[in-house]
Amino acid sequence: MSTFLAIVSRQFVEMTRTRIEGLLAAFPKLMNTGKQHTFVETESVRYVYQPMEKLYMVLITTKNSNILEDLETLRLFSRVIPEYCRALEENEISEHCFDLIFAFDEIVALGYRENVNLAQIRTFTEMDSHEEKVFRAVRETQEREAKAEMRRKAKELQQARRDAERQGKKAPGFGGFGSSAVSGGSTAAMITETIIETDKPKVAPAPARPSGPSKALKLGAKGKEVDNFVDKLKSEGETIMSSNMGKRTSEAAKVHAPPINMESVHMKIEEKITLTCGRDGGLQNMELHGMIMLRISDDKFGRIRLHVENEDKKGVQLQTHPNVDKKLFTAESLIGLKNPEKSFPVNSDVGVLKWRLQTTEESFIPLTINCWPSESGNGCDVNIEYELQEDNLELNDVVITIPLPSGVGAPVIGEIDGEYRHDSRRNTLEWCLPVIDAKNKSGSLEFSIPGQPNDFFPVQVSFISKKNYCNIQVTKVTQVDGNSPVRFSTETTFLVDKYEIL
Repeated sequence: MSTFLAIVSRQFVEMTRTRIEGLLAAFPKLMNTGKQHTFVETESVRYVYQPMEKLYMVLITTKNSNILEDLETLRLFSRVIPEYCRALEENEISEHCFDLIFAFDEIVALGYRENVNLAQIRTFTEMDSHEEKVFRAVRETQEREAKAEMRRKAKELQQARRDAERQGKKAPGFGGFGSSAVSGGSTAAMITETIIETDKPKVAPAPARPSGPSKALKLGAKGKEVDNFVDKLKSEGETIMSSNMGKRTSEAAKVHAPPINMESVHMKIEEKITLTCGRDGGLQNMELHGMIMLRISDDKFGRIRLHVENEDKKGVQLQTHPNVDKKLFTAESLIGLKNPEKSFPVNSDVGVLKWRLQTTEESFIPLTINCWPSESGNGCDVNIEYELQEDNLELNDVVITIPLPSGVGAPVIGEIDGEYRHDSRRNTLEWCLPVIDAKNKSGSLEFSIPGQPNDFFPVQVSFISKKNYCNIQVTKVTQVDGNSPVRFSTETTFLVDKYEIL
């Protein structure tokens, strides 16, 4: 038999290089017995192996190890290879050797098998950085705003020159040593300083999702995906410094102001939805959890009451914090402490009210997804539609993820509302929609690809909204003594925990 060459080797216990080379050199000699099996043994070790085209995946263990577990571990090792290598060839494996080693380390630690599956390994090794996304999104937004400000200033200068020419006056200078050139120079300096001051990332930028043309950020209009991501971060409580380039140069210095004007009394209203639908229709389960978090930064506002407006008609179950006066809330929809002489904690997030909704009523589904794969001569024609059922909602950064068959290439896109991205590594098609609201409540996607109808499920949906689903809001905050009103600020976020069509 020809000599075997180790392309990638990873040992999980202390072992010398000479020992490893000796064990690998002995492996091809032991395979000359002519027997058909997937393991061979010596006096001290067991070789468990699996042929992979022209290569072998070999697992060397002690003889007292459980061979069934060894075979299962070997199968998981072999399934990792196609995740990183397009072909089972020496050059391809050498190129991705460190990716494979990192994945192997998730399977075995200190010589023992970890209880992980392929999906968990993929997640652990991805190392997706939230800070990287924050940096890239903020950077792109600032650059876009800076360009818009420069274009605006250029138009103002051109208009000023035309006006001066019409009136017979001397036109302002452009690029020379006149007063206009000095003013333009100070503007450029301010823009540069703003970008430098605001760009304080923790790590290097990560690739951002491709974004298409956009209109102005207004209610019901489609914005760029990066802008929606920045809005998403703001709604999650991230402090994102925005340069406000669309304003006057004198106002650009106010860049350090927080995007959300947090008052001394601040509330976060957050809802998370878990939803499972059948591919043929029918809501299997929908569960929504919501909470109002109160944060007081000034102790003089510790003794307050929150006026809650509950316009929900879906039958949510409300529950107050144990220290909150439940009778007062039931009778007057006021959130206050049982002992009015006590104060709420300062500089701490306190959950004062939470609610829960669980239903199988189809009319409660906020966003319906219909996926219709139909077999054709060359594979499957897939038609996917969405429809917003809650007109009061505005869903941002919507991503509908459709699984695809592996090894068949990219799908052929027919008609599409929005944008798409094909992830060949994960074998998914992501349908990206910046905004879904009452003005853009339905849309469709059509594509063709070889496969079977079952290959395109489960479909997963993610989105974020600044309007909550159950329509529970804090409308007023007053002092316990004197009932005088207190200024307050509110953040509202509606998130997806799990949203699947099976």
